Amino acid sequence: MLKALSAALAMGLVLSVAPPALSKEAAPAKIVKSTKGKVYADHKGMTLYVFDKDGKGKSNCAGMCATYWPPLAAAATAKPSGEWSIVARDDGSRQWAYEGKPLYTYADDHKPGDVTGDGVDGTWHLAKP
Repeated sequence: MLKALSAALAMGLVLSVAPPALSKEAAPAKIVKSTKGKVYADHKGMTLYVFDKDGKGKSNCAGMCATYWPPLAAAATAKPSGEWSIVARDDGSRQWAYEGKPLYTYADDHKPGDVTGDGVDGTWHLAKP
């Protein structure tokens, strides 16, 4: 076996073995530490929130609400996986959801790790793992 491998190497016939490629799109969110414990954040590190007035798999935040609470956009090619699903919004766009709850960032969070949206109007809460 070793002779065959050596001969193949000498002839340039052995291909490198690499782990399987990751999907083009990574997970829609990551877990980060905040002053309020572990929370989900988008790829820029901005904290994600859930809205009490949303239904499971349904966003009820549109218009000015979505200006202050931008939905976590899902690309047209994004595929649901595990607890991560995709919500079709009324405007035709797509939004990521975790365990059926649509996810949002908050316009008044200015830097990664900010959690100023937690508790706003008693209806906005941190998205926690």
